[in-house]
Amino acid sequence: MQVLIPNLGSTSLKFQLIDFPAENVLSRGRIERISQQGGGSGSYADAVAHVLERAGEPDAVGFKAVHAGPRYRGVFQIDDALIESLVLYADAAPLHNGIYLEGIRAFRARLPHLPLVAVFESGFHCTMPDYARTYGAPAGWRRDYGIERYGFHGASHRFVSERVPELLATGAEELRIVSCHLGGSSSICAIERGRSIDTTMGFSPQSGLENATRHGELDPFAVLFMMDRLEATPRQMRAMLVGEGGLAGISGVPGGDVRDLQEATDRGDDAARLALDTFAYQIRKTIGAYAAAMGGIDVVAFTGGIGENSALLRAQVCAGLDFLGIRLDPAANAAASGDRVIHHSSAATKIVVLNANEELIVGRETYRLLHPPA
Repeated sequence: MQVLIPNLGSTSLKFQLIDFPAENVLSRGRIERISQQGGGSGSYADAVAHVLERAGEPDAVGFKAVHAGPRYRGVFQIDDALIESLVLYADAAPLHNGIYLEGIRAFRARLPHLPLVAVFESGFHCTMPDYARTYGAPAGWRRDYGIERYGFHGASHRFVSERVPELLATGAEELRIVSCHLGGSSSICAIERGRSIDTTMGFSPQSGLENATRHGELDPFAVLFMMDRLEATPRQMRAMLVGEGGLAGISGVPGGDVRDLQEATDRGDDAARLALDTFAYQIRKTIGAYAAAMGGIDVVAFTGGIGENSALLRAQVCAGLDFLGIRLDPAANAAASGDRVIHHSSAATKIVVLNANEELIVGRETYRLLHPPA
C-alpha cells in the first residue's frame, strides 16, 4: 500500500511516498514559498497538484494533524465531522489547523475517492495519567469544553520512543527517556517504558518552552492585563502571541531562529544571549523535573532542527546536569553523522541525537488504521 504523507508548514510542503508494510520510500520532496507574494508555488491547492504530479496517485494520504479537541486523540479516517472539529479548535492552534484544513480540502477536491487519515499529534500523549493532564480550571471548562493538557509533537516523540531502543539495543520497557524536540516549535516529553507520561505543551501548542515566535510558559493574567492596557481584541492578542513572542520577542531578532540568535550573541547582542540562555534554562529545568516524575533518567534524546544541529545548545543544556549522570563527550557532540550517541564513556545517563522521521510514523499509523491486523 502506497501512503503519501504531506507535512505542511506555514510556507512549505514536505512529502514522502512510502510503500507499506515494507516501508520503502518511493519518492520525497519539498515545495517552498507557498502562498507568498512575488513568486513561489501559489496556494496549497497548487502545491498539492505539484506533489501528485511528482509522486503519482497514492492509495491513501496520512496527515500529521494537530488539534480537534477531546474526541480526536489518535488516528481517524477524515470525514465531515472531523473537519468540523478542526475548524472548531482552530483558535487553539491557529498556525496549524488552518494550513491542514486547506491541505485536506485540496486533496479531497482532487481525489474524492481516496481515504484520507488524520494522525493527531495529541494521540501519543493519551497515556498521560489524569493528574498530569488536569488543569486547576473550573470543572465545567474541563467537562464541557475539553480544557486540559493534550500535548503535541506526538509523531516526533513516538519516533524517539521507538528509535532509541533500536539504537541502544535495549528493550523499551527498560528505558526512561526525556525526548527533547527542539526547533521553531519545541516541546519535551517524559517517556517511561515507551509511553508518554508528561509533556510541556498543554491545551495548545503555545505553552511550555519558548518557540521561535510563539510564547511558551506565560501567566494568563499577564495576557488579560495587556489586553486591557492595549485595548486589544482576542483576535489581535492571538496574533501577537503567535507572531511576536517567543525567542523573537525576547531577542528582537526577527523570526527567532537559533542560528541567527547565536550569530547575534557572538557579536555581543545581549538580548540574543538572553533568549538563548532562557531557552536552555527551560530545557535543563524540564529535564530535572522529568527525572523527578520518572524516578530517574536513562536517556536524553535530542531531535528537531535545533536538537539535531546545534551542538552549542546541546552543550549549554547539559552543562551542570552531572548530578543526573548527564555528561557530554565534546568530540561526539560536535560530530554530525545521523543518529548517534554523544554521552561521555563515564556517563551514567545516555545522550543521543536522532534525525526524527515524523512522516514514517504518520505513514505507519495510517497503514495500521486501514489494514488492521487480523
